[in-house]
Amino acid sequence: MAGGARVVIVMGVSASGKSTVGARLAQQLGVPFLDGDDLHPASNRAKMASGHPLDDADRRPWLAALTEWIRMNAAGGHGAVVACSALRREFRDQFRHLGVDVWFVYLALDRELAAERIARRKGHFMPPELLGSQYDILNPLQADEPGVTIDASGSTAHVVAAAVQAMAGPER
Repeated sequence: MAGGARVVIVMGVSASGKSTVGARLAQQLGVPFLDGDDLHPASNRAKMASGHPLDDADRRPWLAALTEWIRMNAAGGHGAVVACSALRREFRDQFRHLGVDVWFVYLALDRELAAERIARRKGHFMPPELLGSQYDILNPLQADEPGVTIDASGSTAHVVAAAVQAMAGPER
């Protein structure tokens, strides 16, 4: 692969388990982990915390920062795992067109369970009322995109094991 080591992007709606699964997957693979939310500027966090979804102008600097982090880690030769909503195909295409080996783990979760999970979270900037806006823009992983779709309703251990197994198997 010309662009360096594989970067796995754990994607899905809020409360699907991206951060938890991503951190455990990175630990298991022995590679750096980034929670993509950490790259949101304070203005984006404040906007979401006040109940307003981000628009494309809000997302541009965040996506640019994510893109650069992915490029740097792939070029470093050690790979990485990123937790990032990556809800729209065009965002995933941006990562894929970096010339690096990017592979997606889409944590699929139905609205009802996602709503239950998000309602139980404490101290997160993403309020429950924005969950619907995420499903509104969600483009699930497609057959021509490198990666796997995993049912995220199970335990974290089960989801991580499924991701590791899929990564070891033939390309999707």
